[in-house]
Amino acid sequence: MNENGMMEKDEIFSKVLRAGRRTYFFDVRATKADDYYLTITESKKFTNADGSFHYKKHKIYLYKEDFDGFAEILNEMTSYIVEEKGQEVISDKHQKDFKKEYQEDEVSTDVTPSPDKFTDISFEDI
Repeated sequence: MNENGMMEKDEIFSKVLRAGRRTYFFDVRATKADDYYLTITESKKFTNADGSFHYKKHKIYLYKEDFDGFAEILNEMTSYIVEEKGQEVISDKHQKDFKKEYQEDEVSTDVTPSPDKFTDISFEDI
């Protein structure tokens, strides 16, 4: 049984995509009438403060009558993102020093020294 208390049919065909903390499950299942539909499940791993972990899951049920429209919009949206932003991931969560690189490349008109570029001077040396 799933978390809603409903019985789910056995998977007919399955594929898994592991992507960092996320895992995507693509499962073909059968209805009571023995027709097929697709479930897409996103499972995301979270670590608790004590080192244990838990998963949060989100599921989409996709039926045959919606395949064409779903695929068309998914292709349109993914193409738009790649055309606008390219394939490279630019999220600061994926590149820990993303903001730092960006700030170093900026040309600043402010003459106030930033605290992280301050040099500590010992007056005993003077």
